[in-house]
Amino acid sequence: MFTAKEYARLLELVYLGSRVVAGTRPPEEENPHLARYQEIQQKLFELATPFGCADHVTVASNGLLAPSEKLAEDERLRKIEGDSSNDLFWHELVARLADRDLAAEQARAHAAGKDGPPIDADARLKEIEDAYWDEFEKHDLAHFILIKGAKG
Repeated sequence: MFTAKEYARLLELVYLGSRVVAGTRPPEEENPHLARYQEIQQKLFELATPFGCADHVTVASNGLLAPSEKLAEDERLRKIEGDSSNDLFWHELVARLADRDLAAEQARAHAAGKDGPPIDADARLKEIEDAYWDEFEKHDLAHFILIKGAKG
């Protein structure tokens, strides 16, 4: 069985997981992904009181149990969520820029008639990603310039 402290941590995980599934959509917007987890989430919220965690849940306007303000305003959880969003941003930025640059390199080589031996695209992609990581770790976005209408 769970202690109250363990169950509170489980509810924190449920809260964080539902925030990931909800993404950046406003709560009133329908999200088909949330439906998959709704039943299990409700069961866990129903057990909050017997496990001494009644202050972690509240009844929402739709009559369902939902995370209470105690969870929504918890600084530790906000920090975890913020750190995750930040990590996701940087990884997505690096991956997309590297994909773009590799595609541009390959297109330039093909247009120039340099169709020699095939390159190891995965290795080259990693080199490009590493260069972006070095740049962003040293300078954040200070050297990042968007040139509108430019073609890579």
